[in-house]
Formats: sequence, structure tokens, C-alpha cells
Amino acid sequence: MVDATTRFFEDLDRRGYEPLLAKSSGTLRFDLREGAQTRHWLLRIDHGRLTVTQEDREADTVVGTSPALFEEITAGREDGLAAILRGDMTVLGDARLVVQVERIFPGHPDARGPRRRFVGEVR
Repeated sequence: MVDATTRFFEDLDRRGYEPLLAKSSGTLRFDLREGAQTRHWLLRIDHGRLTVTQEDREADTVVGTSPALFEEITAGREDGLAAILRGDMTVLGDARLVVQVERIFPGHPDARGPRRRFVGEVR
């Protein structure tokens, strides 16, 4: 069974292009730390073109958090920017990329009003 985090990144990589990021370029590495283990996801954005790998490479922005919290974010049950403000996630480097990329994460299922679509959701 594939977890929400893996599904999220695989869907981004398959999609290949995200119009919401058409004006964005840069690299983000997500470091999901649990104990002594760290799982890395590297997202490259080139004017909306997306590439995802599991590499521990240098990036413009590095986001660090627990796998459990990131799972909640990719499932739409938690807000990434709120997690940063609470100190549950760290950001090193260009924080503007985090704000731009936050738009492609799913919104909370109980949210009212316009809702962001999950990457793999079909309407």
C-alpha cells in the first residue's frame, strides 16, 4: 500500500506540469525525519514543469518535518504554513518557494468555499 506522501510526489512527477507554478522556479528538498532515519524528496520546478526524485541533493529550500505531519499535509488534514508558524516544520533557504508550492497541496476536506484540488483528483 502506498502512503499519501508517496502518492502525492508520484502524482506530481507524473503530472509533469502545474499551471499554478508557471511563474515559479527552484528546488525544494523535503527532509522527513524520524529518529535516525531521513527520507528525502527533491522537487524541481522550472516555470511549472515538475520533476520529483528521492535524492539528498542541495536545494534552494529545505523543508524539515516528521513523516507523520507531512502525511497529514499531503492528505489535506493539516496546513503546511500553519505547521511552519507553530514550529512543527522548519524551512531553510528561500521561504517564498514554500509559499508558492503550498498552493498545490490539497485543502482540508471540511473547508468551505473554493477548494484546491488534490493533484490526483478528477472532477
